[in-house]
Amino acid sequence: MNLNITGKDFELTDSIKNYITDKIGKLEKYFGSDFDAVATLKIEGNNQVAEIRVNIASETFKAATASKDLYASVDKDIEILEGQIRKSKTKKDKQNMVETIRMNNQSSEKVDEDGEIIKTIYYSIKPLTAEDAKLVLEGDAKNKFLPFINVETNKVNVIYKLKDGKNFGILEPEN
Repeated sequence: MNLNITGKDFELTDSIKNYITDKIGKLEKYFGSDFDAVATLKIEGNNQVAEIRVNIASETFKAATASKDLYASVDKDIEILEGQIRKSKTKKDKQNMVETIRMNNQSSEKVDEDGEIIKTIYYSIKPLTAEDAKLVLEGDAKNKFLPFINVETNKVNVIYKLKDGKNFGILEPEN
């Protein structure tokens, strides 16, 4: 961890330097010791402002808070940074999981060429009229079909978008 602590318009004490070093050291649980941090402390009116910037690889996390107590400002900054880091890590983990699932699906689709069911999608089926189902499907850009219980016949129907992109079709069971 490379840490640079700067005080603007006032002298930094050893206790505040040690406090900031300890607090920023808590971020090592997310990155290890391979990150850079810059802490800038200043006084603006009655408030003491702490601004902390953390750089890791190509990402930068930044927090700045002001309060009457410099230690409280540093604590709040660390809370904000930890939230940003957790959010970023969660986002990356989800992306990695999606990519892994996609790769698994692609590889299983190539291997399983003998007509087996390899994927199941679950839908909730709600009682709707055909016109209401059409409106729901029009508002859903990512789906091409919608199963529903037709309130007029009390049977499961499926409405789907036709290839022309303008019209719809309905699948109804026979008797």
